Amino acid sequence: MNFDFPDEVRAMQQQASDYLTKTGSRALARKVLDGDGSVARRDWAEMADMGWTGLTISEEFGGNEIGYIALCGLSYELGRHLTPAPFASSVYLVAEALTLYGSDRQKSEWLPGIAAGTSVGCFAQSEGLSDGSGYMQKAKVANGKLSGSKKPVADGMCADFAIVRAQGDNGEGLYIVDLAAAGVGRTSVKTVEGLREHATITFENAPADLLVEGTEAIEKLFERAAVMFAFEQVGGAQACLDMSVAYAQERYAFGRAIGSFQAIKHKLADMFVATELARSNAYFAAWALSTDAAELPVAAATARLSAGKAFWLAAKENIQTHGGIGFTWDVDAQLYYRRHKALKLNIGAERFWEDRLIDGLSAGLVEL
Repeated sequence: MNFDFPDEVRAMQQQASDYLTKTGSRALARKVLDGDGSVARRDWAEMADMGWTGLTISEEFGGNEIGYIALCGLSYELGRHLTPAPFASSVYLVAEALTLYGSDRQKSEWLPGIAAGTSVGCFAQSEGLSDGSGYMQKAKVANGKLSGSKKPVADGMCADFAIVRAQGDNGEGLYIVDLAAAGVGRTSVKTVEGLREHATITFENAPADLLVEGTEAIEKLFERAAVMFAFEQVGGAQACLDMSVAYAQERYAFGRAIGSFQAIKHKLADMFVATELARSNAYFAAWALSTDAAELPVAAATARLSAGKAFWLAAKENIQTHGGIGFTWDVDAQLYYRRHKALKLNIGAERFWEDRLIDGLSAGLVEL
């Protein structure tokens, strides 16, 4: 039995790795951190030219419909190379929400732009300090008009439209809002990550088009997006491990490579074990997502939790392995720690996913 990606996905991963290495994705992320958000939009357009943005979008709406396994493989490379492009917001969340719940009119209006790389979507749910799960929404929609504020919104400054989580007449729902419409304002906001532009977006009676109602529908979207985010986190963890191993081999202290010291060996071994465990869980989740299996809720929660823990461990131990220079501006270790912090809360904190995992196991979705 083969637990790895098929050959065609491996080939696409190699293409992605070559492209991201050639373009210097980490260097682009640093440019965004320095205030040049335009590079993210250019990177997004080039990804579209290679067909990456339409992997799960129907051919009817401009995509190539290659599938979720390919998207998971690509997500791994995007995480490993620390891309600043608005890929996760537009593809994992916005395109997926439109594919799941959009009417033909809504799909025709918004999906072709994502597939072609001519438009960017963002997902707006956070309203300040929270656990990232999006509960207790204050933004409200009445008579098709949205009022409220969302912050921070990842990729909110470069986005053309947003899918906004808000309270409607029948409870929580997702609404499509054109960010160029009247009643919409946005300002840049600094975050710990800084590798993607974040925004505070305010709505004052802005036109809002209902996409779907109900928290169950929103949580289903999160389950599916969690699989791709898990692959990004595993990719980030692998990059941190690779950086640590390389530095441990070239850095000498007391006449020996520091990788020969037991304390460093233990760090690298712990990073390796956590990353491989997360990789295995992510593969299972990819299978569940691609087949729409009943195990998906448990598989997604498991992948999300293990990948998050692996990235956290790898990011912090990468800094420790580098010693005194590990947290300095000149070393990329701090960039991965920043990205870990952002991914940790984007669609719910650990507590949210632990509750979902317990609920799924209690419901017997996976045999123990």
